[in-house]
Amino acid sequence: MGSSLVQNYMHITFSTKNRVPLILPAIENRLFAYLTTLCKDMSCHPIIVGGYLDHVHLLCMLNKNITLVDLVKKIKACSSIWMKEQDHALKPFYWQAGYEAFSVNPTQVDAVTEYIKNQKIHHQTKGYKEEYLAFLNKYQQAYDERYLWE
Repeated sequence: MGSSLVQNYMHITFSTKNRVPLILPAIENRLFAYLTTLCKDMSCHPIIVGGYLDHVHLLCMLNKNITLVDLVKKIKACSSIWMKEQDHALKPFYWQAGYEAFSVNPTQVDAVTEYIKNQKIHHQTKGYKEEYLAFLNKYQQAYDERYLWE
């Protein structure tokens, strides 16, 4: 076998610590652009980055030489530092301890992209907790709710 062909689309989400709404309109586009740059720096082609006040969504193609945990670890660490540098009011900014990541069928990339584009509209009627639980149930992911919100 002469080549390694990999097409691994990942939908990654994580929230601010305690879901504090710190991703305000004044900073969100710059944060999303920075997260996009971090994905590119790790050769993980970003499709779309978006989110809402207390969480982000990243849809990217995971590079075959990068582990998911390394990608998320770098993105969260670098962007947490970056957020704190943007405004004195963001000094207490932190991301949640964990993250969620689901593989996406290539035929569903457009649907996931549209979902991420419409986060502001979506969250007018549904909060992050509801969205998160819906994802876990959709993907039949077992969980213990005692540990979800730490």
